Amino acid sequence: MTSEIHTDSGGRSKAFQLAAIVFALIGVCDALYLTYHHYTAEPVPCSITGGCEMVLTSEYATFHDIPLAIFGAAAYLVALALAVIALSGRRWAWTLYGLQAFIMAAFSGWLIYVQAYYIHAFCQFCLLSAGTSITLFLIFLVSLAFRPKA
Repeated sequence: MTSEIHTDSGGRSKAFQLAAIVFALIGVCDALYLTYHHYTAEPVPCSITGGCEMVLTSEYATFHDIPLAIFGAAAYLVALALAVIALSGRRWAWTLYGLQAFIMAAFSGWLIYVQAYYIHAFCQFCLLSAGTSITLFLIFLVSLAFRPKA
């Protein structure tokens, strides 16, 4: 294996984009899982936090009868696409990825607040999504510290 696999043409590591791709895929799977359970009306197994059904059936779980999980899946797919494009060396895509990850992390923070102070219950799958969103943003922030000096 050559180092070309792990760096772009400018010699920068692709590890951040690869990590972003992995976490975005985790987020997509989690969001699609919740979307599936919403539309099939099957209860979500909630062995860790015990509050999944309370959260997922609350008035905060949908926007105009559309589950927030669908919006989450779309957001993760955008982050995934931008990370894949950035992997090919397009800096603009990584910048947009950072903006997307910031918006996702901020919205996740709001949803954690809603679970704590309005619903008084937590959904482990929602917390996984929040952790994934925050991780996506942290990947971007750390990547800034390792960017080449221009």
